[in-house]
Amino acid sequence: MGSHRRTAPSSGPDRSAVVALGLLSAAATALGAAPAAAAPPDDTRAADVDRLYEEAERATEAYNAADERADGLRRQISAAQDGIARKQQRVNAMRESLGSLAGAQYRSGGLEPALALLLSDDPEDYLAKASVLDRITVHQVGELRKLRSALRSLAQDRVEAAGKFGALDRSRKAAAAHKRTVESKLAEARRLLDSLPAGERAAWDRAGRSARTDLTGPGAAAASGRAAAAVAAARSALGKPYVWGANGPSGFDCSGLTQWSYAQAGVALPRTSQAQRYAGRQVPLSEARPGDLVLYRSDASHVGMYAGNGQVIHAPYPGAPVRYDPVGMMPVSSVTRV
Repeated sequence: MGSHRRTAPSSGPDRSAVVALGLLSAAATALGAAPAAAAPPDDTRAADVDRLYEEAERATEAYNAADERADGLRRQISAAQDGIARKQQRVNAMRESLGSLAGAQYRSGGLEPALALLLSDDPEDYLAKASVLDRITVHQVGELRKLRSALRSLAQDRVEAAGKFGALDRSRKAAAAHKRTVESKLAEARRLLDSLPAGERAAWDRAGRSARTDLTGPGAAAASGRAAAAVAAARSALGKPYVWGANGPSGFDCSGLTQWSYAQAGVALPRTSQAQRYAGRQVPLSEARPGDLVLYRSDASHVGMYAGNGQVIHAPYPGAPVRYDPVGMMPVSSVTRV
């Protein structure tokens, strides 16, 4: 007997109909045509969304690194150009001075010394002029040497500036390539997320916020005054939108939020999450205190700020504002105390 109770069959034609239906049902089952059970949630699409956001975040941090390098190169180029302009002014002044000396020498020293002495009305005056001309010549040689040195230095500065311009161009191209990658990944993730039924989308969002880690309680103090100020700044950003490549104050990506928050406390953090990992000393997750930076994934491609009570404040992903989430929402790779 089967596991389901069945109604007793009736007699006559009704019984024949029931038997026929039973045979048809058995045949359909044998052919694999039995009514299907309700389809389970599409975990594959949800996993693809996770993967795409993760890849987009890595590309975002790579973009941030290239953009930060470009900013640094622009500052170096500006300083180099100022230095080149100052050296060029010095070279021009030296050339003008040497031109004046050469003209004076030509006007005063065009005759052979012996003949000039014979023709001179005042030998004493001649000797005084000759002495000045000697000094001018020695000075002129020294100035020429200084000019040659200045020209060599100027040429070297120009070569170095040209190299920086080349590096800046490469950094700009790298940033543009990473930008295209980010935009492509985010667009695909958004398309997949929009294709999920509302219930599955809500379940996907809850899945990343359900992990709990028992750490220090709500009364735990920050490790320093600047850490406390950074946490206060991060809290003031709650509800601001995630904007990739942004570091405030109206929008943030993950490392942009932590960089901006610590800037409000007077602390300059690097731009990327990978660099922020080494912006202080490492502490165990079990000893995390408010203001510590919590790095996620083995490549530290995501960062949040520990806020106490087992939670971090972070900028999660496009469409999700700056918010609290459990510190164990994804694999923690390290904790940095700034």
